[in-house]
Parts: sequence; C-alpha cells; structure tokens
Amino acid sequence: MFRWLMTFLALWGWTAPLAVQDEGRLIGYERIAAAGLPDQRLTIWLPPGYDAGARRYPVVYMHDGHNLFDLSQSNFNKIWAADKAMLAVVESGTVEPHIIVGIWAPGADRYRQYLPRSAYDAARKGLRAQMDAAAKGPVVSDRYLAWIAGPLKAWVDSSFRTRPGRDDTAIVGSSMGGLMSCYAFLERPEVFGRAGCVSSHWPAVDPQAVADGDSALASLWDEWFAARLGEPAGRRVWFDHGTATLDAYYAPYQNVVDARMTAAGWQKGRDWESRVYDGAEHEENAWAARLPEIFGWLLAKDPQPQR
Repeated sequence: MFRWLMTFLALWGWTAPLAVQDEGRLIGYERIAAAGLPDQRLTIWLPPGYDAGARRYPVVYMHDGHNLFDLSQSNFNKIWAADKAMLAVVESGTVEPHIIVGIWAPGADRYRQYLPRSAYDAARKGLRAQMDAAAKGPVVSDRYLAWIAGPLKAWVDSSFRTRPGRDDTAIVGSSMGGLMSCYAFLERPEVFGRAGCVSSHWPAVDPQAVADGDSALASLWDEWFAARLGEPAGRRVWFDHGTATLDAYYAPYQNVVDARMTAAGWQKGRDWESRVYDGAEHEENAWAARLPEIFGWLLAKDPQPQR
C-alpha cells in the first residue's frame, strides 16, 4: 500500500504542504502530466477545520494558480488573495467554505491553453491568423478543459472530501482565464454550475489590432453564447470588467454578451451578473479587491435578483 501511494504521489509531483495555519492549509503539486498539454502544476487551499472533521466541501477551480495565494510565487508581486476572500465571505455567513484548486498557467503556453477552441474555430480568417501568431503553437484549450473536467476533477474528488455535483463546482479566472471559464461553463454545463469570468479578454488578441467594438468579433461572441447557453437550470455566471488599461477595451463586447444573456431568458441578479468597476485596471490587485464580492454572489446559496 505504501509503495502504491508513493508511486501515485510521485506521478502527481507531490510536494510538502506550503503552509499550515489557522486560516487554512496550502498544498503544492508540481510537474503533473496531462495528455496533450504542457506539464501542469497545482496549489490547493483547504479551509480551516478541514483536517479535523468529516465535512464535505464544494470546490472552486481557478486559473493562474501561481497568482492566487503567495506573493513569492506570483508574476508581478500581486495576488488575488483568494484564500482571504473565501474566509471573508464565509465569515459573513453568505457562503459555505470551499476548497480552492489553483491551476498554474504554463508560462509561454498560457494563451494557447486558455483561448477557447470552439471560438478559435469559428473566428474569421484574419482574426484566426492573429490568434495563431499569439499562440505560437496549437490551441489546446479543448484538451485543458477535458483534463480539468475529467482526470483532474476525478482525482480531486477522490483525494479530498468534496461535494462533486455540478452546483458545488465552480470555475473562475481573469483575462484569458475569464474566457477559459466561460468556455468551461458553456461546453461542460453538466460539470460546472458556477463560473466567474473576470475581466474577460474579449478582443482575444491585442485589442489595438482590432477595431474598437469590432462588429465581426462582437458577433463571434454573441453567436458563441447563443449556440451553447441553453436554459439556466440553476446555473450561475458572473461577468465584470474595469474601465482602465486593458479593461477599457471590453465594454462593447461585454454589452453584446449581456444582451444575449437577457435574450436567452437568463434573469440578471439570479442566473447571471455583470458589473463595471469604474477606474479599475487589468491587474491582480483590482481583482483581489472585488473577489469577496464575486465569491459572495457567485457561490451564495440563494442570490437575490436585482430590483
């Protein structure tokens, strides 16, 4: 039994706990092989009390896991402080504690791993050429999604005390990770009942390389959602953006997506939310500032419709 366990942990690149504290526990996993993808890496946060009880927990999967918890591991010395946001909403009584699975971005392969494959396939020739130039390799988000929804989730559910159902499984990311979260929500509705699409990079490429509010690009997103959205059926999705730096380019596309949500019969405030943060930039400190609000709505048991 011990030999089997050590072989399994070696396969998953297990490392010792990164931190043990009253505010939860972080565990790191390195060099995870995933079919057709660059090696993956995880940082998992377990809520306070996890090790002492038998409770089962809902799970939030988050992209760019290196930027979630630890400044020393972050790209820009900025983090989402996802554990602190979760603790805050749990303390408020609006949200149950969740396990957070942070999936690190694979360096230079991040773009091609996060660009939704079905949107890439539907893009017009000129836009697809720009996507190809940015990707510098095959777009593999379909494989990434299959890995998260399949082997990764199965391992998380078998290794930790989770509640594996759709309504207890969320996926959250920003920028290209926002697009990837929308992709997971639309393509695998039986797996992900909650999605946070934060500062989604709707231009998909350098926004200065496409016309402001490009109508063909806006139509791409409109048609992409229209073909896949379906009925809410208890699902819930959050959209947002700021108004500065890269986020300043997002409003025309987000407005199209918002209109599609309404046209599809989704009720704002209950099934979906879309908010604008005046002056907020496209960076981790801005996302950290609003993450308690995101978690508080997205993960709440019973969000209240807007009046």
